[in-house]
Amino acid sequence: MCSRLLDYIEEAEYPVRAGLHNNSAFALTLGLEYAGVRGDNAMAEALCHKCRSWFWNDSDCQAWEPDGEDFLSPALMEALCMSRAVAPAEFSSWLARFLPRLAAREPASLFRPARVSNRSDPKFVHLDGFNLARAWCWKNLGNLLEIDDPRRAIALQSVESHLEASLHHIADDYAGSHWLATFAMLALDA
Repeated sequence: MCSRLLDYIEEAEYPVRAGLHNNSAFALTLGLEYAGVRGDNAMAEALCHKCRSWFWNDSDCQAWEPDGEDFLSPALMEALCMSRAVAPAEFSSWLARFLPRLAAREPASLFRPARVSNRSDPKFVHLDGFNLARAWCWKNLGNLLEIDDPRRAIALQSVESHLEASLHHIADDYAGSHWLATFAMLALDA
């Protein structure tokens, strides 16, 4: 798995920014966690290099999300990925460029939990996963910010609103119940 991931990122010129399985920031985030657990510094270095290559110059994120079938937030997943790939001081300056109006709760789309119209539909229920994944990202990002940073409180409030929108629905229907618990664990364990 490691060699296949490293082979892929070596050849891939562009990241996949969709809010689905193949989201590059999600893959790199999980890969970095794996490399850390394994103590695989060479893998971690290669993944961090690709994070910088793909995302370092991103700025003023518009966050046109969610799509109707997303279960990951492309914007927040990228931010979480970069938080794990660069030093804290570098991350702080990157976040200020990437989400420059975060303290003003903009882009507003990042703060509104997605509404799920039919939890028995296997695609629509992705949006419950989207809310839980956002809670996971917001919690991690909020905990990285200084206690007196106004963005910290905003991020942590967003955790609660996204959990409230979807956490109590994870067992509503098999379309979601067979996988939403994984995203709930990420959000609650962060």
